[in-house]
Amino acid sequence: MGTDTVQIQAADEAAALRREQRGWYVYDWACSVYSTSVLTVFLGPYLTAVAEKAADADGYVHPLGIPVRAGSFFAYSVSLSVILAVVIMPLVGSAADRTGRKKPLLGAAAYTGAAATTGMFFLDGDRYLLGGLLLIVANAAQSVGMMLYNSYLPQIAPPEERDAISSRGWAFGYGAGSLVLVANLVLYSAHDSFGLSETAAVRVCLASAGLWWGAFTLVPLRRLRDRHTRVERATAPGLRQLVETARDMRRYPLTLAFLLAYLVYNDGIQTVISQASIYGSQELGLGQSTLIGAVLLVQVLAVAGALAMGRLARTHGAKRTILGSLVAWTVTLAAGYFLPAGAPVWFFVLASGIGLVLGGSQALSRSLFSHLVPPGKEAEYFSAYEMSDRGMSWLGPLLFGVTYQLTGSYRSAIISLVAFFVIGFALLARVPVRRAIGEAGNPVPEMI
Repeated sequence: MGTDTVQIQAADEAAALRREQRGWYVYDWACSVYSTSVLTVFLGPYLTAVAEKAADADGYVHPLGIPVRAGSFFAYSVSLSVILAVVIMPLVGSAADRTGRKKPLLGAAAYTGAAATTGMFFLDGDRYLLGGLLLIVANAAQSVGMMLYNSYLPQIAPPEERDAISSRGWAFGYGAGSLVLVANLVLYSAHDSFGLSETAAVRVCLASAGLWWGAFTLVPLRRLRDRHTRVERATAPGLRQLVETARDMRRYPLTLAFLLAYLVYNDGIQTVISQASIYGSQELGLGQSTLIGAVLLVQVLAVAGALAMGRLARTHGAKRTILGSLVAWTVTLAAGYFLPAGAPVWFFVLASGIGLVLGGSQALSRSLFSHLVPPGKEAEYFSAYEMSDRGMSWLGPLLFGVTYQLTGSYRSAIISLVAFFVIGFALLARVPVRRAIGEAGNPVPEMI
Protein backbone atom coordinates (compact mmCIF):
# COMPACT_ATOMS: atom_id res chain seq x y z
CA MET A 1 0.00 0.00 0.00
CA GLY A 2 1.46 3.36 -1.08
CA THR A 3 2.17 6.34 1.16
CA ASP A 4 -0.50 8.41 -0.62
CA THR A 5 -3.12 5.73 0.01
CA VAL A 6 -2.23 5.56 3.70
CA GLN A 7 -2.44 9.34 4.00
CA ILE A 8 -5.82 9.40 2.26
CA GLN A 9 -7.14 6.69 4.56
CA ALA A 10 -5.84 8.56 7.62
CA ALA A 11 -7.47 11.78 6.40
CA ASP A 12 -10.76 9.98 5.77
CA GLU A 13 -10.65 8.42 9.23
CA ALA A 14 -9.93 11.80 10.84
CA ALA A 15 -12.84 13.38 8.94
CA ALA A 16 -15.15 10.56 10.01
CA LEU A 17 -14.09 11.03 13.63
CA ARG A 18 -14.77 14.80 13.48
CA ARG A 19 -18.20 14.11 12.01
CA GLU A 20 -18.87 11.65 14.82
CA GLN A 21 -17.74 14.17 17.44
CA ARG A 22 -20.10 16.81 16.06
CA GLY A 23 -22.95 14.31 16.20
CA TRP A 24 -21.99 13.49 19.80
CA TYR A 25 -22.27 17.16 20.81
CA VAL A 26 -25.82 17.28 19.46
CA TYR A 27 -27.10 14.65 21.90
CA ASP A 28 -26.28 17.00 24.79
CA TRP A 29 -28.08 19.73 22.82
CA ALA A 30 -31.06 17.37 22.52
CA CYS A 31 -31.52 16.05 26.05
CA SER A 32 -30.33 18.92 28.27
CA VAL A 33 -33.56 20.80 27.59
CA TYR A 34 -35.33 18.15 29.68
CA SER A 35 -33.06 18.86 32.67
CA THR A 36 -33.43 22.63 32.43
CA SER A 37 -37.02 23.33 31.43
CA VAL A 38 -38.77 20.22 32.75
CA LEU A 39 -36.92 19.06 35.84
CA THR A 40 -35.46 22.34 37.12
CA VAL A 41 -38.15 24.91 36.28
CA PHE A 42 -41.63 23.74 35.33
CA LEU A 43 -42.50 20.19 36.37
CA GLY A 44 -41.94 20.36 40.15
CA PRO A 45 -44.39 23.20 40.88
CA TYR A 46 -46.89 22.03 38.25
CA LEU A 47 -46.99 18.36 39.28
CA THR A 48 -47.30 19.44 42.91
CA ALA A 49 -50.29 21.63 42.01
CA VAL A 50 -51.91 18.72 40.14
CA ALA A 51 -51.35 16.43 43.15
CA GLU A 52 -52.82 19.04 45.49
CA LYS A 53 -55.91 19.22 43.31
CA ALA A 54 -56.32 15.43 43.67
CA ALA A 55 -55.58 15.42 47.42
CA ASP A 56 -58.10 14.62 50.13
CA ALA A 57 -59.17 17.02 52.88
CA ASP A 58 -55.96 16.31 54.83
CA GLY A 59 -53.72 17.10 51.87
CA TYR A 60 -52.85 13.48 51.00
CA VAL A 61 -52.95 11.56 47.72
CA HIS A 62 -53.04 7.77 47.73
CA PRO A 63 -50.95 6.18 44.93
CA LEU A 64 -51.37 2.39 45.19
CA GLY A 65 -53.22 2.99 48.46
CA ILE A 66 -50.17 4.61 50.12
CA PRO A 67 -50.87 7.96 51.85
CA VAL A 68 -48.46 10.59 50.50
CA ARG A 69 -48.50 14.33 51.14
CA ALA A 70 -49.25 16.08 47.87
CA GLY A 71 -46.26 18.37 48.41
CA SER A 72 -43.92 15.36 48.60
CA PHE A 73 -45.19 13.53 45.54
CA PHE A 74 -42.74 15.14 43.09
CA ALA A 75 -39.73 14.42 45.30
CA TYR A 76 -40.79 10.80 45.82
CA SER A 77 -41.27 10.35 42.07
CA VAL A 78 -37.75 11.65 41.41
CA SER A 79 -36.40 9.26 44.05
CA LEU A 80 -38.17 6.29 42.45
CA SER A 81 -36.76 7.25 39.05
CA VAL A 82 -33.25 7.23 40.51
CA ILE A 83 -33.79 3.77 42.03
CA LEU A 84 -35.05 2.49 38.66
CA ALA A 85 -32.05 3.99 36.87
CA VAL A 86 -29.58 2.49 39.36
CA VAL A 87 -31.00 -0.97 38.63
CA ILE A 88 -31.08 -0.52 34.83
CA MET A 89 -27.82 1.32 34.11
CA PRO A 90 -25.32 -1.46 34.97
CA LEU A 91 -27.38 -3.97 32.98
CA VAL A 92 -27.57 -1.73 29.90
CA GLY A 93 -23.94 -0.65 30.26
CA SER A 94 -22.68 -4.22 30.39
CA ALA A 95 -24.84 -5.19 27.40
CA ALA A 96 -23.52 -2.21 25.41
CA ASP A 97 -19.89 -3.16 26.10
CA ARG A 98 -20.45 -6.85 25.44
CA THR A 99 -22.28 -6.42 22.12
CA GLY A 100 -20.69 -3.17 20.94
CA ARG A 101 -24.18 -1.93 20.00
CA LYS A 102 -24.48 1.27 21.99
CA LYS A 103 -26.33 3.22 19.34
CA PRO A 104 -29.58 1.19 19.35
CA LEU A 105 -29.58 1.27 23.15
CA LEU A 106 -28.99 5.04 23.13
CA GLY A 107 -31.85 5.46 20.67
CA ALA A 108 -34.18 3.32 22.81
CA ALA A 109 -33.35 5.31 25.95
CA ALA A 110 -33.64 8.68 24.19
CA TYR A 111 -36.99 7.99 22.54
CA THR A 112 -38.44 6.41 25.66
CA GLY A 113 -37.56 9.59 27.57
CA ALA A 114 -38.68 11.90 24.77
CA ALA A 115 -42.03 10.11 24.44
CA ALA A 116 -42.67 10.25 28.19
CA THR A 117 -41.79 13.96 28.26
CA THR A 118 -44.01 14.74 25.27
CA GLY A 119 -46.82 12.83 27.00
CA MET A 120 -46.71 15.40 29.83
CA PHE A 121 -48.92 17.54 27.59
CA PHE A 122 -51.81 15.38 28.84
CA LEU A 123 -50.97 16.10 32.48
CA ASP A 124 -53.96 18.20 33.49
CA GLY A 125 -56.80 18.14 35.98
CA ASP A 126 -55.99 15.75 38.82
CA ARG A 127 -53.90 13.23 36.83
CA TYR A 128 -51.06 13.19 39.32
CA LEU A 129 -50.46 9.44 38.86
CA LEU A 130 -49.91 9.95 35.13
CA GLY A 131 -47.48 12.74 35.93
CA GLY A 132 -45.56 10.61 38.42
CA LEU A 133 -45.32 7.70 35.98
CA LEU A 134 -44.13 9.90 33.10
CA LEU A 135 -41.56 11.56 35.36
CA ILE A 136 -40.18 8.22 36.57
CA VAL A 137 -39.87 6.90 33.00
CA ALA A 138 -38.39 10.10 31.54
CA ASN A 139 -35.88 10.66 34.34
CA ALA A 140 -34.66 7.05 34.36
CA ALA A 141 -34.41 7.05 30.55
CA GLN A 142 -32.37 10.26 30.61
CA SER A 143 -29.94 8.75 33.12
CA VAL A 144 -29.50 5.62 30.98
CA GLY A 145 -29.09 7.71 27.82
CA MET A 146 -26.50 9.98 29.42
CA MET A 147 -24.54 6.97 30.64
CA LEU A 148 -24.35 5.60 27.08
CA TYR A 149 -23.60 9.05 25.67
CA ASN A 150 -20.74 9.63 28.14
CA SER A 151 -19.27 6.22 27.37
CA TYR A 152 -18.67 7.28 23.73
CA LEU A 153 -16.14 9.92 24.84
CA PRO A 154 -13.04 7.65 25.11
CA GLN A 155 -13.95 6.07 21.75
CA ILE A 156 -14.43 9.25 19.71
CA ALA A 157 -11.69 11.44 21.21
CA PRO A 158 -7.95 10.81 21.43
CA PRO A 159 -6.56 11.39 24.95
CA GLU A 160 -5.12 14.83 24.23
CA GLU A 161 -8.47 16.14 22.90
CA ARG A 162 -10.85 14.78 25.52
CA ASP A 163 -10.97 17.82 27.80
CA ALA A 164 -11.85 20.14 24.92
CA ILE A 165 -14.41 17.78 23.40
CA SER A 166 -16.10 17.06 26.74
CA SER A 167 -16.26 20.81 27.43
CA ARG A 168 -17.84 21.49 24.04
CA GLY A 169 -20.47 18.83 24.75
CA TRP A 170 -21.42 20.51 28.03
CA ALA A 171 -21.44 23.90 26.29
CA PHE A 172 -23.87 22.58 23.65
CA GLY A 173 -26.15 21.27 26.40
CA TYR A 174 -26.20 24.52 28.36
CA GLY A 175 -26.67 26.48 25.14
CA ALA A 176 -29.77 24.50 24.21
CA GLY A 177 -31.09 24.76 27.76
CA SER A 178 -30.73 28.56 27.65
CA LEU A 179 -32.33 28.90 24.22
CA VAL A 180 -35.39 26.79 24.97
CA LEU A 181 -35.82 28.22 28.48
CA VAL A 182 -36.00 31.74 27.00
CA ALA A 183 -38.68 30.58 24.53
CA ASN A 184 -40.58 28.82 27.31
CA LEU A 185 -40.48 31.84 29.58
CA VAL A 186 -41.80 34.07 26.78
CA LEU A 187 -44.67 31.64 26.18
CA TYR A 188 -45.40 31.26 29.89
CA SER A 189 -45.21 34.97 30.70
CA ALA A 190 -47.38 36.01 27.75
CA HIS A 191 -49.68 32.98 27.64
CA ASP A 192 -52.78 35.17 27.31
CA SER A 193 -51.37 36.72 24.14
CA PHE A 194 -51.05 33.22 22.66
CA GLY A 195 -54.61 32.31 23.64
CA LEU A 196 -53.46 29.82 26.29
CA SER A 197 -54.30 29.40 29.94
CA GLU A 198 -51.41 29.31 32.41
CA THR A 199 -51.69 25.53 32.82
CA ALA A 200 -51.92 24.99 29.06
CA ALA A 201 -48.76 27.06 28.59
CA VAL A 202 -46.89 24.91 31.12
CA ARG A 203 -48.08 21.73 29.38
CA VAL A 204 -46.86 23.07 26.02
CA CYS A 205 -43.47 23.91 27.58
CA LEU A 206 -43.19 20.39 29.01
CA ALA A 207 -44.17 18.68 25.75
CA SER A 208 -41.91 20.90 23.64
CA ALA A 209 -38.89 19.62 25.59
CA GLY A 210 -39.82 16.05 24.61
CA LEU A 211 -40.26 16.99 20.95
CA TRP A 212 -36.90 18.82 20.98
CA TRP A 213 -35.22 15.80 22.59
CA GLY A 214 -36.63 13.39 20.01
CA ALA A 215 -35.98 15.58 16.96
CA PHE A 216 -32.32 16.37 17.67
CA THR A 217 -31.52 12.80 18.75
CA LEU A 218 -31.76 11.90 15.05
CA VAL A 219 -28.40 13.63 14.45
CA PRO A 220 -26.24 11.55 16.83
CA LEU A 221 -28.04 8.38 15.79
CA ARG A 222 -26.97 9.07 12.20
CA ARG A 223 -23.38 10.03 13.01
CA LEU A 224 -22.24 7.86 15.92
CA ARG A 225 -20.79 4.46 15.07
CA ASP A 226 -21.01 1.15 16.89
CA ARG A 227 -17.71 -0.46 17.82
CA HIS A 228 -17.38 -4.13 18.63
CA THR A 229 -15.43 -4.80 21.79
CA ARG A 230 -12.83 -7.41 22.61
CA VAL A 231 -14.45 -7.99 26.00
CA GLU A 232 -16.71 -11.05 25.96
CA ARG A 233 -18.71 -11.92 29.03
CA ALA A 234 -22.24 -12.68 30.03
CA THR A 235 -24.64 -9.98 31.18
CA ALA A 236 -26.02 -10.59 34.66
CA PRO A 237 -29.42 -9.46 35.92
CA GLY A 238 -29.60 -5.80 36.98
CA LEU A 239 -28.66 -5.81 40.68
CA ARG A 240 -26.24 -8.68 40.22
CA GLN A 241 -24.57 -6.81 37.37
CA LEU A 242 -24.16 -3.82 39.68
CA VAL A 243 -22.31 -6.08 42.13
CA GLU A 244 -20.18 -7.52 39.30
CA THR A 245 -19.25 -4.01 38.12
CA ALA A 246 -18.32 -2.95 41.66
CA ARG A 247 -16.22 -6.11 42.08
CA ASP A 248 -14.40 -5.45 38.80
CA MET A 249 -13.70 -1.84 39.77
CA ARG A 250 -11.84 -3.05 42.87
CA ARG A 251 -9.08 -4.15 40.49
CA TYR A 252 -8.52 -0.44 39.76
CA PRO A 253 -8.31 1.24 43.18
CA LEU A 254 -7.10 4.55 41.80
CA THR A 255 -10.11 4.75 39.49
CA LEU A 256 -12.26 4.14 42.56
CA ALA A 257 -10.36 6.83 44.45
CA PHE A 258 -11.20 9.38 41.75
CA LEU A 259 -14.82 8.24 41.74
CA LEU A 260 -15.01 8.75 45.51
CA ALA A 261 -13.62 12.28 45.21
CA TYR A 262 -16.08 13.02 42.40
CA LEU A 263 -18.97 11.62 44.43
CA VAL A 264 -18.15 14.00 47.31
CA TYR A 265 -17.63 17.26 45.44
CA ASN A 266 -20.37 16.54 42.91
CA ASP A 267 -22.79 16.03 45.81
CA GLY A 268 -21.93 19.58 46.83
CA ILE A 269 -22.44 20.87 43.28
CA GLN A 270 -25.83 19.18 42.90
CA THR A 271 -26.99 20.45 46.29
CA VAL A 272 -26.03 24.04 45.50
CA ILE A 273 -27.98 23.80 42.23
CA SER A 274 -31.09 22.34 43.88
CA GLN A 275 -31.10 24.49 47.04
CA ALA A 276 -29.98 27.89 45.68
CA SER A 277 -33.57 28.86 44.78
CA ILE A 278 -34.76 28.01 48.30
CA TYR A 279 -31.94 30.14 49.72
CA GLY A 280 -32.91 32.96 47.39
CA SER A 281 -36.62 32.86 48.17
CA GLN A 282 -36.63 32.01 51.88
CA GLU A 283 -33.49 33.75 53.18
CA LEU A 284 -33.07 36.60 50.70
CA GLY A 285 -36.77 37.24 49.99
CA LEU A 286 -36.43 37.21 46.20
CA GLY A 287 -39.35 36.72 43.81
CA GLN A 288 -39.97 33.92 41.32
CA SER A 289 -39.03 36.05 38.31
CA THR A 290 -35.65 36.82 39.89
CA LEU A 291 -35.01 33.13 40.60
CA ILE A 292 -35.92 32.05 37.06
CA GLY A 293 -33.72 34.81 35.68
CA ALA A 294 -30.85 33.52 37.81
CA VAL A 295 -31.38 29.97 36.45
CA LEU A 296 -31.17 31.37 32.92
CA LEU A 297 -28.02 33.33 33.77
CA VAL A 298 -26.37 30.18 35.13
CA GLN A 299 -27.21 28.33 31.91
CA VAL A 300 -25.75 31.05 29.67
CA LEU A 301 -22.54 31.54 31.67
CA ALA A 302 -22.03 27.76 32.01
CA VAL A 303 -21.43 27.69 28.23
CA ALA A 304 -18.59 30.21 28.52
CA GLY A 305 -17.30 28.58 31.69
CA ALA A 306 -17.15 25.10 30.15
CA LEU A 307 -15.24 26.35 27.09
CA ALA A 308 -12.87 28.53 29.13
CA MET A 309 -12.02 25.75 31.59
CA GLY A 310 -11.50 23.37 28.68
CA ARG A 311 -8.82 25.75 27.39
CA LEU A 312 -7.27 26.09 30.83
CA ALA A 313 -6.97 22.30 30.98
CA ARG A 314 -4.79 22.34 27.85
CA THR A 315 -2.09 24.33 29.65
CA HIS A 316 -2.62 23.34 33.29
CA GLY A 317 -4.13 19.85 33.03
CA ALA A 318 -7.63 18.65 33.88
CA LYS A 319 -6.83 17.71 37.46
CA ARG A 320 -5.35 21.10 38.39
CA THR A 321 -8.20 22.92 36.65
CA ILE A 322 -10.81 20.89 38.55
CA LEU A 323 -8.98 21.59 41.81
CA GLY A 324 -9.04 25.29 40.95
CA SER A 325 -12.78 25.09 40.28
CA LEU A 326 -13.35 23.54 43.71
CA VAL A 327 -11.55 26.51 45.28
CA ALA A 328 -13.83 28.80 43.24
CA TRP A 329 -16.91 26.90 44.48
CA THR A 330 -15.73 27.38 48.07
CA VAL A 331 -15.17 31.13 47.58
CA THR A 332 -18.57 31.49 45.88
CA LEU A 333 -20.39 29.79 48.75
CA ALA A 334 -18.53 31.89 51.31
CA ALA A 335 -19.59 35.02 49.42
CA GLY A 336 -23.17 33.69 49.26
CA TYR A 337 -23.27 33.52 53.05
CA PHE A 338 -22.89 37.32 53.24
CA LEU A 339 -25.43 38.25 50.54
CA PRO A 340 -27.84 40.97 51.74
CA ALA A 341 -31.56 40.17 51.71
CA GLY A 342 -33.76 41.81 49.09
CA ALA A 343 -30.86 42.57 46.73
CA PRO A 344 -31.38 40.77 43.39
CA VAL A 345 -28.20 42.24 41.90
CA TRP A 346 -25.96 40.43 44.38
CA PHE A 347 -27.89 37.20 43.86
CA PHE A 348 -27.21 37.51 40.13
CA VAL A 349 -23.52 37.99 40.96
CA LEU A 350 -23.65 34.74 42.95
CA ALA A 351 -25.42 33.01 40.03
CA SER A 352 -22.66 34.28 37.72
CA GLY A 353 -20.00 32.70 39.91
CA ILE A 354 -21.87 29.40 39.94
CA GLY A 355 -22.39 29.44 36.17
CA LEU A 356 -18.74 30.10 35.37
CA VAL A 357 -17.47 27.07 37.33
CA LEU A 358 -20.45 24.73 36.89
CA GLY A 359 -20.01 23.59 33.29
CA GLY A 360 -16.23 23.33 33.43
CA SER A 361 -16.04 21.30 36.64
CA GLN A 362 -18.59 18.84 35.24
CA ALA A 363 -17.03 18.62 31.77
CA LEU A 364 -13.47 18.09 32.98
CA SER A 365 -14.55 15.53 35.58
CA ARG A 366 -16.12 13.50 32.78
CA SER A 367 -13.09 13.72 30.52
CA LEU A 368 -10.67 12.90 33.34
CA PHE A 369 -12.72 9.84 34.32
CA SER A 370 -12.71 8.68 30.68
CA HIS A 371 -8.92 8.20 30.95
CA LEU A 372 -9.39 5.95 34.00
CA VAL A 373 -11.78 3.47 32.35
CA PRO A 374 -10.31 0.14 31.16
CA PRO A 375 -10.74 -0.28 27.38
CA GLY A 376 -13.86 -2.23 26.42
CA LYS A 377 -15.70 -1.39 29.65
CA GLU A 378 -16.68 2.21 28.89
CA ALA A 379 -20.47 1.93 29.27
CA GLU A 380 -20.23 -0.32 32.32
CA TYR A 381 -17.89 2.06 34.17
CA PHE A 382 -19.80 5.15 33.10
CA SER A 383 -22.90 3.58 34.63
CA ALA A 384 -21.07 3.83 37.98
CA TYR A 385 -20.06 7.41 37.12
CA GLU A 386 -23.64 8.33 36.24
CA MET A 387 -24.89 6.84 39.49
CA SER A 388 -22.38 9.04 41.32
CA ASP A 389 -23.72 11.98 39.34
CA ARG A 390 -27.44 11.33 39.79
CA GLY A 391 -28.09 8.52 42.20
CA MET A 392 -25.80 9.27 45.13
CA SER A 393 -26.45 12.99 45.67
CA TRP A 394 -28.45 12.65 48.86
CA LEU A 395 -25.99 13.58 51.61
CA GLY A 396 -25.77 17.23 50.58
CA PRO A 397 -29.54 17.92 50.81
CA LEU A 398 -29.58 16.00 54.10
CA LEU A 399 -26.78 18.16 55.54
CA PHE A 400 -28.49 21.31 54.23
CA GLY A 401 -31.81 20.28 55.84
CA VAL A 402 -30.31 19.19 59.15
CA THR A 403 -28.23 22.36 59.44
CA TYR A 404 -31.31 24.49 58.85
CA GLN A 405 -33.30 22.44 61.35
CA LEU A 406 -30.62 22.90 64.04
CA THR A 407 -29.86 26.58 63.39
CA GLY A 408 -33.01 27.97 61.78
CA SER A 409 -30.74 29.78 59.31
CA TYR A 410 -30.45 29.13 55.59
CA ARG A 411 -27.16 31.04 55.69
CA SER A 412 -25.71 28.38 57.98
CA ALA A 413 -27.20 25.69 55.73
CA ILE A 414 -25.60 27.08 52.58
CA ILE A 415 -22.17 27.57 54.18
CA SER A 416 -22.24 23.98 55.51
CA LEU A 417 -21.90 22.79 51.89
CA VAL A 418 -18.32 24.11 51.80
CA ALA A 419 -17.37 20.82 53.49
CA PHE A 420 -18.09 18.89 50.27
CA PHE A 421 -15.70 21.02 48.23
CA VAL A 422 -12.94 21.00 50.86
CA ILE A 423 -13.12 17.22 51.33
CA GLY A 424 -13.50 16.63 47.59
CA PHE A 425 -10.42 18.80 46.96
CA ALA A 426 -8.37 16.81 49.49
CA LEU A 427 -9.46 13.46 48.03
CA LEU A 428 -8.84 14.48 44.41
CA ALA A 429 -5.45 16.02 45.23
CA ARG A 430 -4.30 12.63 46.56
CA VAL A 431 -5.16 10.73 43.34
CA PRO A 432 -2.04 10.13 41.18
CA VAL A 433 -3.89 10.41 37.89
CA ARG A 434 -0.93 9.51 35.65
CA ARG A 435 -0.43 6.24 37.50
CA ALA A 436 -4.20 5.65 37.54
CA ILE A 437 -4.38 6.05 33.75
CA GLY A 438 -1.50 3.64 33.25
CA GLU A 439 -3.00 1.05 35.58
CA ALA A 440 -6.28 1.23 33.65
CA GLY A 441 -4.35 0.28 30.49
CA ASN A 442 -4.64 3.63 28.69
CA PRO A 443 -2.00 5.93 27.15
CA VAL A 444 -1.04 8.84 29.42
CA PRO A 445 -1.48 12.28 27.80
CA GLU A 446 1.30 14.84 28.05
CA MET A 447 -0.96 17.22 29.97
CA ILE A 448 -3.41 15.72 32.45
